[in-house]
This record gives sequence, C-alpha cells and structure tokens, in this order.
Amino acid sequence: MKKSCYILTIGLLLLGGSAAAQQVLSLEDCHRMAVRCSRELEQAQTAIDMAGYDRKVALANYFPNISATGTYQYNSRNISLVSDEQSAALQSAGDRVQGVLDQAYADAAAQLGQSAQAMRDKMEEAIKNDPLMALEYSLSPMWKGFFGVLEQADLDQLKAPDVATPVNAIGREIDDALHLDNHHLLGAAVSLQQPVFVGGKIVYSNQMAALAEQLEEARFDQAYADVIVDVDEAYWQIVSIAAKKKLADAYSDLLHVLEGNVQKAVAAGVMTESDALQVKVKANEADMLKTKAGNGLTLAKMLLCKRIGLPLDSVITLVDENADLVPLPGTGAGKDMEAVFADRPETRSLELASQIYDRKAKIARADMMPKVVLTANYLISNPNLYNGYSNSWNGGMFNVGVLVSVPLFHGMEATNKYRKAKAEATLYESKMQDARELITLQVAQERKLLGESRERLDSSEANLEAAEENLRMATVGFDAGVVTTDTVLAAQAAWLQAHSECIDAGTELQLTAARLRRSEGDIAPNRNNQRN
Repeated sequence: MKKSCYILTIGLLLLGGSAAAQQVLSLEDCHRMAVRCSRELEQAQTAIDMAGYDRKVALANYFPNISATGTYQYNSRNISLVSDEQSAALQSAGDRVQGVLDQAYADAAAQLGQSAQAMRDKMEEAIKNDPLMALEYSLSPMWKGFFGVLEQADLDQLKAPDVATPVNAIGREIDDALHLDNHHLLGAAVSLQQPVFVGGKIVYSNQMAALAEQLEEARFDQAYADVIVDVDEAYWQIVSIAAKKKLADAYSDLLHVLEGNVQKAVAAGVMTESDALQVKVKANEADMLKTKAGNGLTLAKMLLCKRIGLPLDSVITLVDENADLVPLPGTGAGKDMEAVFADRPETRSLELASQIYDRKAKIARADMMPKVVLTANYLISNPNLYNGYSNSWNGGMFNVGVLVSVPLFHGMEATNKYRKAKAEATLYESKMQDARELITLQVAQERKLLGESRERLDSSEANLEAAEENLRMATVGFDAGVVTTDTVLAAQAAWLQAHSECIDAGTELQLTAARLRRSEGDIAPNRNNQRN
C-alpha cells in the first residue's frame, strides 16, 4: 500500500510538470490517495492477510499429517547373551572335544571286539553327557558326517582326528553371534495420522477461522470509512477557507474603494477626517482578515497533504476551491434500518464475534467427545531383528491402526470452557443489541442534523440575497450623498456576515452528509481494487 502511495504521488508530480508544479485534485483523487497511503488501512489489511493464513492453517487439519523421523544413537558397550565364563568355554570347545575323542579312541582300542556302532553310541553318550558338547552337537552338522564316517571305518585302523581347530572356530562363531553389535543404532520411520472423528472440532475451527477473517474485513471497512470522512473534513475545510479568503479579498476591495471615495469627499469638504479614519480602520481590519484567511488556507492544505501522503509543502489546488460558495452534496434516499445494520461494520463485527464465540463453545464441547484417529507407520532400523540380529537395512515393517481416545475426567475443565464460551457468545449478542439501538439513534440524529443544515443553508442564502440588495442600495445612496458612511460600513459588514454564514452552512451540509453516509454504512471499499 505504501509503494502504491509513492507511485501515485510521483505520477501526480509528473502530470504537474515538476515537483513544484501545481496539482489539481478532486475529492475522489484525495480519497484514493488517502486510502493508498493510510498506515491504519495498511495495518488493517495486514490483519486480514493474517486471518486468511489462519483460515488456511485450519483447513490443513482436514488432511493427513505425514511425518518422517530419523534417529542415531551411540552405545558405549555391546549386549552379550552369555557370561564371560560361557564365552571362554565356547571359544575352547574344540580342545574339550579333542580330549573326549582321544579317550573314546583309547577305550575303543582296548575293546577290539566292539562293533563300530557300539563305539559310535559310546562316543555320542560321552558327548551328550557334557552340556557344552551337547550344545555343539545340536548346533553343528559336522558331527553327523563325522559319525557317519566312523560307522563305516575300521576301528583298529582309526585314529582320533584333529577336531580342535575347526570346533574352536565354530565355538568362536557361536560366541560372536551371542555378542550383539549395538554400538551404532540407526532408525527411520514414516508416520501418517488421519483424524476420522474429533467431535466436529475441525469443522468448527474452520468456520471460526473464516468468521475471524470476515471480522478483520469489517474492521478494515470501519477504518476505511474513518479515513474517507477525515479526508472529506479536510477537503471541505479547504474549500470553505478558500471561499472565505475570496470573500475577504472582495470585502477588502469594497473598503478600499469606499476609503478612496471618502478621501475625495473630505477633500471636497463634504465629509470630515473622522469619517475617513473610521473607513481606514475597517480597511485595515479587512487586510488583516485576508492575511488570516491566507494563513489558514495554507495550514489546511498542509493537513490535507499529510492525510493523502503528499509532502507538506506540496502546491495543490482543489477542484471546488475556486467556487464562491460550497457546492451542495448529493444525497440519496434514506435507507431502511435493517439495511443500515447489515452495512454498518460495527454491527457486522459484533455479530461475527458472537458467531465466533458460538463456534468456540462447540469446539470446547468437542473436547468432551471421543476422538478417533487412523494411524499408519513404516519402520526400519539398523541393526534389525527381522531375520535374526543383523547389522543391515534388510527389511522394514509397516503397521496400521486406529486410535480411540475417550476423555473421562479432568477437573471439569472442558465443561467450564464450554460454559465460558457460551457466556461470551451471549455477551456479544447483548452488545450487538445495544449497538443496534445506538446506531438507530445515531442515524436519526444525523438525518435530523442534515435537515437542519439544509434549512440553515436556505435561510443563509435568503439572508445573502437581502444583504446584497442592502449593500447595493447603501452604495447607491452613498454615491448620491443621502447615506452616511456608517450606513455603508454596516451594509458591508452585513454582506460579509451573510456570505460567511452561507459558506459555513454549505460546509456543514457537506460534512453532515459525509457523517450520515458513514452512519448508514454507505462508505465501503471496493475490495477487489483495494488489493491490487
């Protein structure tokens, strides 16, 4: 909005030819420039944009919440599923097996008549009697091959084989498998949550966000109307002062003409110096009045420049500034009060606030209802347990489920929130009824003031006609020598007063019409153009 203000100002300066060139502005031009340059409207528009973002945030609650999570953890120690003694026994299992085999071969040599099958049974029994050897026998397929060979061998030609080395290797392998490598833990997950039923909380939140955006728009409309009326006051004040300045110039000219005539009469001996001094004093007062009017016009233009975003020393001229009298405002037919209530931003703001707190009460009620949420997750980790215990990313898993949450008791918190929100909604409904009554009174008062302003303008115009005729007759009589100086001065003063009252009546009529338009809600922005 501020950038548009600068662009509009530069454009007007270029049209004028230079920065010091005179700019001719209409009331509509002043309105447009003030709207573009108003900080209050800029802030109100920002509030609308913020409310729009809140509405979009509320809309996002209809969609699933999808998130990805990754984790890393370092552990100083590994997990061992066996004790240190059992680990040492596994690593030396081959040596113990070798001792059992040597003893078995010695026993077999002592009993040459024993069959190979009997010797195999004896060896198996000896192995199974040792707990660690039994574990090795159940885990390693080597023994089946070994006993198969032993069954077909000639005992007196057999010697105990060297199994210590391979069995020790198998033991170390089993021991390593029982020591889990968990120094570095990595994990990742993708989660999805989709609300299915939350007591209508999402629906009411979206409605409340939309109403809040409309509330900010109503506040913008109210600020817009204030800016327009402020510009109208500054504009018509300039027109009024400019008309009075022209009036002061004309009054001064009349007195200076009269002063010259009196001086001639004094020189001719038909008037005294007292008459000349009397006219001179009035002429000096008229000159001072011209000076005050000029200074007042300069200050009034500076005020308007401030409100429309121009430098204070800008040289501007208003379209209606050269008029002798303030033009009449255009007024439409009176509006029905229901239409006034619908158009007034204050009543719309209160009505929207009441609806917002009604939705807030429903949201508080939703906190007392069950909530159903659909969940889905995909998990992967390293190490993982899906195929033994392995330090790899091989395979993950997914799960789906339904989460149901039923509030039972929390110190009546939700109930009290609901009651508070209902009370607030009732409060704003009451405020809205008070506002409707005040607006009705305000509109009636402004309409009455408008009627009075019109009557005052008609009366001042009639007085002006009489004052002009009186001045004409006094001037003719003075020229004929049958009217005194006092009579002419009084006629001129009456003429000045009648003109001044007519200008004031026209200005008051314009300002009253502007205030009536605001009170009836007729001052509203074109929101499409406003956002461009």
